[in-house]
Amino acid sequence: MNKSHWFLSVLALVVGAVGGYISGKSSTVGDAPTEVLAQRTRSSTRALTSAETSAVKKTRVSGGVEQIAQLPGISSRVEALLAYYADLTSEQFGEEAGKLDSLPLGERMMASFLLFGRWAEVDATAAMAFSNSMGMAGGFVRPTILQSWASVDPANAAKYYAANPREFAMMDMMGGGRGGMNGASSIIATEWARQDPSAALAWADSLTTGKADAVSAVIGEVAKSDPRKAAAMLATMDPTERAGAYRAVAAEYGALDFAEAEKWIQSLPASERDQVLASAIGGLSNKDPFSAAKQVSTMQEGDAKDGLIVDVVGDLARKDPQAAADFLKEQTSEKAQQDAMRQLMPSMTNKNPIAALAFVNSYQPGAVRDSAAQAYVWSNNSGSPVDLIQVAETITDEGDRSRTVGIAAMRWMREDATAAKAYIETSTALSDEAKQRITEGRGMWGGGRNRGGN
Repeated sequence: MNKSHWFLSVLALVVGAVGGYISGKSSTVGDAPTEVLAQRTRSSTRALTSAETSAVKKTRVSGGVEQIAQLPGISSRVEALLAYYADLTSEQFGEEAGKLDSLPLGERMMASFLLFGRWAEVDATAAMAFSNSMGMAGGFVRPTILQSWASVDPANAAKYYAANPREFAMMDMMGGGRGGMNGASSIIATEWARQDPSAALAWADSLTTGKADAVSAVIGEVAKSDPRKAAAMLATMDPTERAGAYRAVAAEYGALDFAEAEKWIQSLPASERDQVLASAIGGLSNKDPFSAAKQVSTMQEGDAKDGLIVDVVGDLARKDPQAAADFLKEQTSEKAQQDAMRQLMPSMTNKNPIAALAFVNSYQPGAVRDSAAQAYVWSNNSGSPVDLIQVAETITDEGDRSRTVGIAAMRWMREDATAAKAYIETSTALSDEAKQRITEGRGMWGGGRNRGGN
């Protein structure tokens, strides 16, 4: 088995899905593995030695994943889990999967990705069968199983998908949308295209359900290394199914050579050009948001341009928040301005909260200013709760005002509970129920903990 290949693909999932949600638990751990991994943490640039790997595997008897969850350093936990799951049998994977509910949410997510990703390489059908016994939680691990399976054996993953379509119905319904998870056919097609684009395209083209998404995934994968070749492949597609593929190619083409991508876009059907141009500019924005911002003005008003403005603001704000603010101020679409505030304000508030508040106040009362004020309060980690509440109270939408005042009030409770409670009792922005939840420390939306702790 190619363990390094599996490590790279699954680690990418772990980093993206777990991110800042990891939080360790405090409990007693076994001496030998703890000492080994304490040394590992003090020298975090080196890999685990064979002796250390052996010590980690011994935690299967003494503490298992709960013990690994105590280790300092996420990279140490990932390496320890990889070593821990490296040589399990299919039956042992089933036993380990049954232990995941005892972990805090963040640790459970990380361990689930690694466990089910590895299990799929050992016995994918058994991993799938187990996921079907997990209720709603099975829907979250099934994409990982399918991707890991397809990364080593796409043909059999495809056969399983064809024979068991109902297992993937929810995944397929949620897939294909902007910001949503990939559908099952897209997952298989993407992994297959990385190994054999021709075979992947032939399989995708044979589908009746998920065909357009699968073909687009194949062509999009080819486009990452050769957008010109991917553009030529589009000619083999059914014209009614090209829209998603056009956009996938355009994003890569725009990043590679925007001028050439523009010429290609002009050869496309007129009905497709706005969306495809938006994708090309979006690809350019990933590399050069300043140039992309200039290209936005060439687009016609509409949904494609609105969505692009949000993307460009996000990319630009990471490099120069003030430039992103100036760009957004020039736009005429209130919808784009409103949606883009969530991309702009975190970066702007972090770098210059005074300028961020001035930007909020540069708008007249209404939906756009409401969005800016709400994003300012939610993303401001340096301002005093009193000042943030004053901003939140200026929001005109009743629901948004209540939620945003509540967030600031919760922060105030942590810093000065007496003063915060005095404000909350007299606030007209909060409902009686919200007041009670906040003062009791249950947050704006209730409280309580799920099984497994944090």
